Amino acid sequence: MIKFAGLLFPVLITALSFQTALAQDEKTALVPLPSVQDFSKGKDGWSFGLGLGIEYETAYEGSDEFGFELQPAGAVQWRSGDDVFFFAGEALGWRGLRSDTWLLEAAVAFDEGREESDSDDGHLDGLGDQDESVELVLQGRRAFAADWRNWLVGRVVTGGDGTLGLFGVGHRFGNQIDGTGSEVNLVAVFHDSEYANTGFGIDAAQAAASGLDETTLSGGLRSIGIDYNYRHYINENWQIYGEALFEYYSSEVRDSPIARSNYEAEVGVGFIYIF
Repeated sequence: MIKFAGLLFPVLITALSFQTALAQDEKTALVPLPSVQDFSKGKDGWSFGLGLGIEYETAYEGSDEFGFELQPAGAVQWRSGDDVFFFAGEALGWRGLRSDTWLLEAAVAFDEGREESDSDDGHLDGLGDQDESVELVLQGRRAFAADWRNWLVGRVVTGGDGTLGLFGVGHRFGNQIDGTGSEVNLVAVFHDSEYANTGFGIDAAQAAASGLDETTLSGGLRSIGIDYNYRHYINENWQIYGEALFEYYSSEVRDSPIARSNYEAEVGVGFIYIF
C-alpha cells in the first residue's frame, strides 16, 4: 500500500500539472467575448485574420430600404500580455484588460458619411452628400466577475459631427473562454444636437432643395437597441461569425422626415481565416 501511494503521488502531480497547463492553453482570448476579435490564441506578438462577410441592412440611418453588402473581416493585431493593439477594417486602436474585470478600449475610426445615392428610391435627393470624417471611440466594459458572464458597457463616439454615447448591459452564453460562443447586449443610445441633426436634421437650404420640412433636433435619447454576436472555430484556422442588430428610434428621431422607418436593423455572417 505504501509502495502504491508512492507511485500514485507523482502521477497525481503530473495529472494536475497537465490540467493546469491545459486550462492555461484554453484561455486564449484577452476576454471571452465573441464581440471582441482576438486572433492571438494566448500568445504575445503578431496575429492576423482575414475574411469576408455579407450583411443585410438598412441603406442609411432611418431608411426603409434594405440591401446586401459585402464587408471585409478580420484584423492585424499585436499582443503584449493584457494589451492588444489592432488595425481592423477602418479602425486603429488599443484595448487592454485591467484587474480581470475591466476592458478598456480607444480607437480612431473612419466614418463614410452619407450620400444622396444611398437611397435608390430618391428619398435623400436634395439633402446633399455628407463628408467623410474621423471619429474617436472610447469604450469600457466592467464585468461583474472574472468569468465575464455579465457586464456593464459604455461607449463614447465623438468627432467633427458631434458626440454619441451608449450605455447598457450584456450577457455571455456558453462556457467557452477562447472568445467563441454568443453574447447579447441591451443598450440605450444618446446623441447631442450636432450628432442628431447630422443624421436626421434638415436645414433651410436642404428643405428648399428636397421639399422636406425643415427639422431641428435637440438631442437626448436616440434609441433603445439590442445586438447579438456569435463566433465559432470550425477548425484550427477557420472561424465563422454572425451578428444581428435592432435599434428602435426615439419619438424625436421618428418625427424626422429622414426617418422613413421607426427602426434600424442589420444581420450579418462571415468567415475569417486566422494565419
